[in-house]
Amino acid sequence: MKVVLQRCHYASCTVDHQIISEIEHGLTLFVGFTENDSPRDLDTLIKKIIHLRIFNDEKGLMNKNILETKGSILSISQFTLFADTKKGNRPSFGKALNREEAQILYQQFNQKLNQFVPTKTGIFGADMLIKLENDGPVTILLDSKEK
Repeated sequence: MKVVLQRCHYASCTVDHQIISEIEHGLTLFVGFTENDSPRDLDTLIKKIIHLRIFNDEKGLMNKNILETKGSILSISQFTLFADTKKGNRPSFGKALNREEAQILYQQFNQKLNQFVPTKTGIFGADMLIKLENDGPVTILLDSKEK
């Protein structure tokens, strides 16, 4: 499981010219799954996401986590995180988990995450337009297999 995490002032997800989700202060997550991902991977990354100290304190230092700042999360499914570009110029997505299993894990991930932080989502598998006002910018790649 991989997550690209971006600290943001604002983020929204539009499908068919209609905003379906938006947040202000918080995190935008791009979430992808691969073979052998399990609920344990979800728990590992949720723990990391909610405790990651990437928000500024009163001195301007990154010492606060999203729980302390009372932020929100916009979670977007992103199978392209597992693109393989080693051969040629067309990415292969064979390492991405199949649609059915990925959708189940994505729903579980968001439900669990929402227990800690208000979490909004895109639409799994839809063609989405994501608007993001990155704060910092702060962008971090998390991988549940790297411990």
